[in-house]
Amino acid sequence: MLNPNERIPCRIYDRASDASVAAANEIAGLIRQRAAGGDRCVLGLVSGSSPVNVYNELVRLHRDESLSFANVVTFNLDEFFPMQPFELQSVSRFMHEHLFDHVDLPESQIHLLDGSLPRDEIAAHCQKYEHAIRDHGGLDLQLLGINRAGHIGLNEPGSDRGSRTRMITLDQITRTDAASDFFGAENVPRHALTMGVGTILEAKRILLLAFGEGKAGIVKRTVEGFANASTPSTFLQDHPDVTLLLDEAAASNLMRVQSPWLLGDVTWDASTIRRAVIDLSDSTGKAILKLTDADYNEQGLQDLLAAHGSAYDINLRVFRHLQSTITGWPGGKPDHAKQAGDRPGNRDDIFPKRILLFSPHPDDDVISMGGTLIRLVDQGHEVHVAYQTSGNIAVFDEDALRYAEFVEEFCQQFGLAATGLDELADHVDTFLRNKKAGQIDSDQVQNIKGLIRRNEARQGARCCGVRDEHLHFLDLPFYQTGRVKKSPISDADLDITIDLLRRIQPHQIYAAGDLSDPHGTHRTCLSVILQSCLRCQDEPWYESAVVWFYRGAWQEWSTHQIEMAVPLSPQEVERKRQAIFKHQSQKDRALFPGSDAREFWQRAEARNAETARRYDALGLAEYAAIEGFVRWDGQSGVEL
Repeated sequence: MLNPNERIPCRIYDRASDASVAAANEIAGLIRQRAAGGDRCVLGLVSGSSPVNVYNELVRLHRDESLSFANVVTFNLDEFFPMQPFELQSVSRFMHEHLFDHVDLPESQIHLLDGSLPRDEIAAHCQKYEHAIRDHGGLDLQLLGINRAGHIGLNEPGSDRGSRTRMITLDQITRTDAASDFFGAENVPRHALTMGVGTILEAKRILLLAFGEGKAGIVKRTVEGFANASTPSTFLQDHPDVTLLLDEAAASNLMRVQSPWLLGDVTWDASTIRRAVIDLSDSTGKAILKLTDADYNEQGLQDLLAAHGSAYDINLRVFRHLQSTITGWPGGKPDHAKQAGDRPGNRDDIFPKRILLFSPHPDDDVISMGGTLIRLVDQGHEVHVAYQTSGNIAVFDEDALRYAEFVEEFCQQFGLAATGLDELADHVDTFLRNKKAGQIDSDQVQNIKGLIRRNEARQGARCCGVRDEHLHFLDLPFYQTGRVKKSPISDADLDITIDLLRRIQPHQIYAAGDLSDPHGTHRTCLSVILQSCLRCQDEPWYESAVVWFYRGAWQEWSTHQIEMAVPLSPQEVERKRQAIFKHQSQKDRALFPGSDAREFWQRAEARNAETARRYDALGLAEYAAIEGFVRWDGQSGVEL
């Protein structure tokens, strides 16, 4: 039954992988149904990160459960222009790599928009594409993704409801979102070919995928807002058979998730109570301990009062919980440092602790929890940092060239001879000066870029006081592809990680907790860590281990989620900033900046300051900054 304030039916899954399997099963069921009747199944397909696991599951069904694609006809949504079909970023190459090359789909039944045509042939090509869809009886099912601006296909804001397949100019948000695939926003084409909104809406059935917190805002606008041309995805509200498949993160802003008490009866567990009270405090502008029964009643929280007593009692319970999250001793406080009134921490009896901080890229440690890292070192713990990947694809070519020239001139200046140095210098110079946009770096260039990031990581960690011998550069194999698309996790990734865990036997493990990122490096690195922890969970040392999730580079934990809040002084904020500055290849302008145009140090400081401001507004102590952490529940985040 459709939720009364949702204009499009939504299914919410625990994980993005679950939603992907559900989509694949529906597509497979339709293919089989049409085949049983002797009919073709016409599918509209989409590229991008969201459908990757859908295609993986379809390939598995073909391989393991005899799903045949012999009766399938496909039409893809879009293509960049200009774009050759063999280029790394082309939709054609994406679809062949992820689906077409792995199933029995005849090449003659594959339809793709052609970004390699001369501009004066595009209009006729698009018209022919429309005719081909109609000649096949229309699309039986259209698979869609969505970007932060609400485009479907590449129909940018302002696209008309009745628009057809055509060339379109891409807006800045779309080009920024595509920057990681093109090794920089400046390499993203300014135009694309796309099915029109009207073409999409004529599909008999539509499935839209949206995963991750980054999609939460546009999902809310699409589902709960009114249809308008500034958000093309809202036109789906008029379709008679459309479903949004969401993970919990993408659904987090929907009213049924964010404020379920406004829609009907809810189960008032500790988490829901905490969220409701914090939301009430925010909406009224009052500190928690100032909230009254009248405030609860006016904001639709009468049932909470009825179930759990007076506002005073509820306020105090939530306030005490938030207060208990604040600690200046994230590794625990030894007896000699305790003062009257101190609350016990986790395993205070173990001091100093062995700490293992996993950093997906060479700078996530200082960006996301640099202040806490400083605290842990200064308070006497044995702190190790493990850099899971080299981060070599995120270095500008000119930086690699500059470092290579420095080494060559350094050797010349001091009369140092190195076998193969001249050949290496010639290769790097020739390769980088003739490199095409999006081209994979040679092994030599990848290694140089990796060394740049490794040196920066070492300098940043030293700034926080971490000893050189406690830095571990894992170079996990899944990352070593030289391109944005990575390999699947293998036993080699797990073996490297498990070996490090067993050697250090940490009491605390810190990991980047980007559970909402279904396909990125952070998400993959987290899965490696958690799978490794599960392999070690029966070993004696693991009994005293605790896993904490940090965030910060891309988003921050919400106040109601935080289970450990580490306050930072102005001096610690400055020291953290200096550690981030050591990553010079990411300073001023990062190769993959994401949707936030600010530098990483600016993002981190702003988010940490905002967390502190929110704690202050709720009536707790006022700090310059706070880094927030969530404790792993032992289950979530393991599977991609």
